[in-house]
Amino acid sequence: MEPGHWPSEHSDALRDYFRKGMSYAEIARQINAGFGTAYTRSAVIGRAKRLGLVVPEWITSPSVAPFLPGEPYLVSPRRAVLPNLNLPPKSAMKPAAQMTLRCVGVQPRLVELVALEKVDCRYPYGGDKDGEAIAFCGHPRQPGSSYCAPHARLTRRSGAASARAPVVLRLVSAS
Repeated sequence: MEPGHWPSEHSDALRDYFRKGMSYAEIARQINAGFGTAYTRSAVIGRAKRLGLVVPEWITSPSVAPFLPGEPYLVSPRRAVLPNLNLPPKSAMKPAAQMTLRCVGVQPRLVELVALEKVDCRYPYGGDKDGEAIAFCGHPRQPGSSYCAPHARLTRRSGAASARAPVVLRLVSAS
């Protein structure tokens, strides 16, 4: 047998296994076991391409983005063509529940970095949008922490290693 030439029995087996929805690696194992050959997964993929059996790229890469609320849930084209594939359940494709953000009852002083004193809270505000200035809380900070008491509770989890070590911000350069 010359390289690249498959006997018709092997090609027929590849077609049958492909229609059953088997992966290329599984097809190679089955053909090798049945015919005593040593085809690799890549050889099976190459032969499948030459036979026109390769699943189009838009089918081999299912969307991992969740559907937005109000959009209809469509059956994946891959599932319709190859029903035996292990795809995530429909419940995994539902949008996640809306998160509520934690809020602290502190009215920040919004102090600029260059105006911060050593005893001021360094919890940042702003900077979310392009060109938006970043300011800091500026209330008196807790001893051993860079933050005031409400912001320290917001940024630390109880019992975590980070709760035991204070975070110190340093001014690297001022423009």
